[in-house]
Amino acid sequence: MSELTMYTTPWCGYCQRLKSQMKRAGIEWDEIDIERDADAEAFVKTTNGGNATVPTIRYADGTTATNPSFKDLQAKVASLA
Repeated sequence: MSELTMYTTPWCGYCQRLKSQMKRAGIEWDEIDIERDADAEAFVKTTNGGNATVPTIRYADGTTATNPSFKDLQAKVASLA
């Protein structure tokens, strides 16, 4: 099981950057393209006041973050380990 789930789109530059940083740090994640998964898009909209904002991250503890900095993401993952 991955440490987190990233809700993303193929064209999102912020998503690409965060994925690259996570890959270099060895952080595993599940990725869901909200343009291909209506339930995932609905979840993201619920989390972000009706907006389909990506990247939206869902951590193993169920909390979420929208467009987090890598530093914040790394700290959250470490706190859950």
